[in-house]
Amino acid sequence: MPPFESAPEYEHGLPESLGVLLVNLGTPDEPTPAAIRRYLDEFLSDPRVVELPRWLWWLVLHGFILRFRPGRSAEAYKKIWTEQGSPLLLHSLDVAAAVQDKLSLRLSGAINIELAMSYGTPSIDAALDRLYRQNARRIVVLPLYPQYSGTTTASVFDAVTRSLSRRRWVPELRFINHYHDAAGYISALVASIRDFRDLNGAGELLLFSFHGVPHRTLLNGDPYHCQCQKTARLVAESLDLDEGEWRLSFQSRVGREEWLRPYTDETLRKLALEKRGRIDVVSPGFSVDCLETLEEIEMQYSTLYTSLGGAELRYIPALNARDDHVAFLSRLIEKNVAGWPEASTDWSVSEAARQLEKSLQRARAMGAQR
Repeated sequence: MPPFESAPEYEHGLPESLGVLLVNLGTPDEPTPAAIRRYLDEFLSDPRVVELPRWLWWLVLHGFILRFRPGRSAEAYKKIWTEQGSPLLLHSLDVAAAVQDKLSLRLSGAINIELAMSYGTPSIDAALDRLYRQNARRIVVLPLYPQYSGTTTASVFDAVTRSLSRRRWVPELRFINHYHDAAGYISALVASIRDFRDLNGAGELLLFSFHGVPHRTLLNGDPYHCQCQKTARLVAESLDLDEGEWRLSFQSRVGREEWLRPYTDETLRKLALEKRGRIDVVSPGFSVDCLETLEEIEMQYSTLYTSLGGAELRYIPALNARDDHVAFLSRLIEKNVAGWPEASTDWSVSEAARQLEKSLQRARAMGAQR
């Protein structure tokens, strides 16, 4: 039997809390080849990310990718790195802090929100450990991926359950695995696009660029492709866009395998050769801005489009910590923790304290020392 992790001491009468674990993909600690190599090793070693025989992939990963890719990736990360650190981490921290503030005002019980990354730091293990130390007996997990994919959302579930399997006291657990068509998410996207276009004018075409995954994942039953299509369609309908005023594509493919089509770079290449005008690009699959939006779209694709004859490519920022995005995520969490004691909006704090005191008295009457 494996050794199960326990709290150093158990003390009766400690107030319980509700834990919220927000999870994003991850980022290297520094924009250096060494840091990126560590990050890519962890990321690309996940069988959810690369579904190939382990022995074969190990040879490819360690014999080629980890030798050459970290240096190229470091140059890309340096272009977007800030004095405070990685944009993905900073924006994710902002979202977590804003959701914490929102829920603390709305719910009566003790709410503790922790941010974790599937790969890199802060790790899921470390975040769950902090929630345990805050006496969280109920935890809701929200991966910050609007569209479900086995390559992302399922990897969070694997990591969380793997971590909890080592715990002596497993908390009640709820897991939110997508929100691609939720009204609040769609309305936040629509508002962000309208805000951008009100300020800068509307481009002649709106391109929805989602992160790509191998085409075989669609054939194997992954719903990601369909959920991306629905997200884009709902936003386009809300914006009253005609069929010719918007398109959908997939970016960030690697290797020679076929990925979901159409590809973003090929789409932009075709539009540029048609001498199209201003193109607005939005990436609804990313909850916060990161390397793929700030460097790949805003820099690489913009240069590609204009160098081939297109007029201008403009990137519409991710939702990040926008008020409507934070409000939606907070409502989503509230909905999924319904019925738990901390989720009540009318629970009397004094009554909760009385119930806790009674529990402590009963425990001591039975001989408990703590």
